[in-house]
Amino acid sequence: MSQDNISRMRPPLVPLATLIGRELRNDKFEKPFVSGQAALAKKGEDYFLIKPDCQRVPGDLSTSFSVFAIFDGHNGVSAAIFVKEKLLDNVLSAILKISLEKSGFKHFLSTSCWFCETDIEFQQKGMDLLIQMTGETSGTTVTFVVIDEWTVTVASVGDSRCILDSQGGVVSLLTVDHRLEENVEERERVTASGGEVGRLNVFGGNEVGPLRCWPGGLCLSRSIGDTDVGEFIVPIPHVKQVKLSNAGGRLVIASDGIWDALSSDMAAKSCRGLPAEIAAKLVVKEALRSRGLKDDTTCLVVDIIPSDIPVLPPIPRKKHNMFSLLFGKKALSSVSKSTKKLSAVGVVEELFEEGSAILAERLSKYFPANTNSGLCRCAVCQVDQTPGDSLSVNSGSFFSPGSKPREGPFLCSNCQKKKDAMEGKRSSRPTVMT
Repeated sequence: MSQDNISRMRPPLVPLATLIGRELRNDKFEKPFVSGQAALAKKGEDYFLIKPDCQRVPGDLSTSFSVFAIFDGHNGVSAAIFVKEKLLDNVLSAILKISLEKSGFKHFLSTSCWFCETDIEFQQKGMDLLIQMTGETSGTTVTFVVIDEWTVTVASVGDSRCILDSQGGVVSLLTVDHRLEENVEERERVTASGGEVGRLNVFGGNEVGPLRCWPGGLCLSRSIGDTDVGEFIVPIPHVKQVKLSNAGGRLVIASDGIWDALSSDMAAKSCRGLPAEIAAKLVVKEALRSRGLKDDTTCLVVDIIPSDIPVLPPIPRKKHNMFSLLFGKKALSSVSKSTKKLSAVGVVEELFEEGSAILAERLSKYFPANTNSGLCRCAVCQVDQTPGDSLSVNSGSFFSPGSKPREGPFLCSNCQKKKDAMEGKRSSRPTVMT
């Protein structure tokens, strides 16, 4: 008998993930299988993170969760590299310090403390050495995705984006772009904080390019790093948390090089029914075919599916007006409006959404005073302070007169200064560059 005939007689190999999935279901567990792959077309400042084996409790597999992230640097690579190395560490460190239960863990992810802590570390610890070595004052966008069973939490600053292609063909946007050109609320916040928003002036008084924030000339209103711009450029992320049905879904996480070329619908449809690895490459290829390599172009595709399904099934294609699909980022408003209520089709439940840039509105009540030791723990950097050294985020004239000055959560003096600066409480006059 030929080798080919022998091969045909053998039963098809079952992926290890499928076997594990069946084993878990036999034990009454219903965790999904999470598979993520990345594809890049690099010019030099994009980085990504794939970490599918994190644990809330070290050594306890039942507390496992996955992390996927994209860091799109600008004005150099230092910030993107630093944040890639430190952001997840800060999340894991905070989890260990506050001993969160499962429900508390999900609530913790909805805060912005871990972004702010990483930004402060970069500016205090990392920047001096990096500037000496490279002369750069870089920054980075961040789109950080945490998958805990069927719950997906997306925290983001900047203009990288994460979309959800759920079963039924509904494409939902899980991030908000912080581009000054397109985000009216962010423009109003920046100018109210003392910044100036305008285009680049060239010889003759002509204005060119996108709207920028001065000083610094950054097109974004939120990022990590960017020490050469005003304090009104904040590291406080937009956070959205959703729960998928057990039919699962696909996440497409990508830098703006993808979204400047493709709309959300186009990116989702271009790779349906394909394994994650092929899908990520195809999205990048489609973006390059449409626009060329004008920017760093990075894509992560993550499938969240029942463990016995090797790949998300293709969705029957419907006829569409191609005119509406020819436009990339501009076509987002209609997509966003039509999918604003994610639970409309019964496959995705929205658990939480918060986009405020005011840090005090975001701090979780899971950081109370440590009454046993007489210490107050800073909600951002997680360093214990004596009551005399710590400051309540509910104190000061900015808050209502009836607020209690010693009510938690608390901030150390360094984090309080950063908070005040980000909220425009520190006087500074921006220099408008032309």
